[in-house]
Amino acid sequence: MPAVRKSSLCFMALALGATAFMSTPSAWAARGRGGNSETDTQVDGKGAGQDLSAIAGGVSFDRSRNGRGEAAGPVTAAGNWTPPACWYAPKYTPAQFKKERESVWASESTGAQWDLEQRKRYVDGEPYKDFNADKAGKGYWWDSYVNEARSGEPGALACDKPTFWVDNGDPPPADVPEAVTPEILAHLAYAEVRVPDTEIELAPKANTKVNLPTWAWLDKAEFKPVSVTASVPVLNIQATATATPHSLKIEPGTKDATLHPASGECPIQDGSIGVPYTQGSADQTPPCGLTYLRSSGDGTYKLQATITWKMHWTGTGGAGGDLPDGTFGTTQNITVQEIQAINR
Repeated sequence: MPAVRKSSLCFMALALGATAFMSTPSAWAARGRGGNSETDTQVDGKGAGQDLSAIAGGVSFDRSRNGRGEAAGPVTAAGNWTPPACWYAPKYTPAQFKKERESVWASESTGAQWDLEQRKRYVDGEPYKDFNADKAGKGYWWDSYVNEARSGEPGALACDKPTFWVDNGDPPPADVPEAVTPEILAHLAYAEVRVPDTEIELAPKANTKVNLPTWAWLDKAEFKPVSVTASVPVLNIQATATATPHSLKIEPGTKDATLHPASGECPIQDGSIGVPYTQGSADQTPPCGLTYLRSSGDGTYKLQATITWKMHWTGTGGAGGDLPDGTFGTTQNITVQEIQAINR
């Protein structure tokens, strides 16, 4: 096995474990579990109490402005967009790297030839000397990290360069396109965004009649922009991915229905979607809604309501731009009955 590939696989296992980079200008102390990853609280007095989570990857996430509630969920990105499968970021100080690598050598699990090449590279000056101990506090050892959600994909093995050194204030080597940047952080933050449930208000609510307009709306108090900020404290870079509700798409669950408007797309206006039903409006055509033309019989129609969220990001140095739109939807069961006429 080539030395580079073996190094990559070795450190990939570490990245997926608990050996996230720990020596930072701002201390971070693990407090428990939150969501799908460790929840941390900044203990240097800045931003104390914020909902922050750390994942293996040298990246911290501020989710304090994320969507809340059990029904909140991730958006589905338009097209074939996916977050990065792997990236490079600071992982070790010289002392930490020395301790880690010497423990690997002591296990004798990587083979004498690989161990010899590693010693030449990091100890004997080809090109590094004694793990750059003389540069302690002046830079960090960078290594690859793997996105756990994509760890089984071929792209997770793309970051196969051996661990390398970067001085404070210097950019990473030009031949490392996966080195963490504000844009990469924005993509990672996108994957952490959670938007609220899209159960729309209906009138009539769950039981309606054939040819009776059903009004649909979403209260602006429930649908506001949400965001997640990803940062690498040791590099003083960050990016915020923001999701802003844009429109509602209604799919009635049957072809026997008329949509209002005909496209089924209800745009957001003044922060709200549609208009709440008011007494006396039953015979009017709602600005957002639908009319079922046939009874659901003994069953129900599955009305699907999908919100499109516009995604954009801002980051360190004035960077920013658009990200692929995201969608999130839920299904509601609707019973449609025939209007019973009484003959006298």
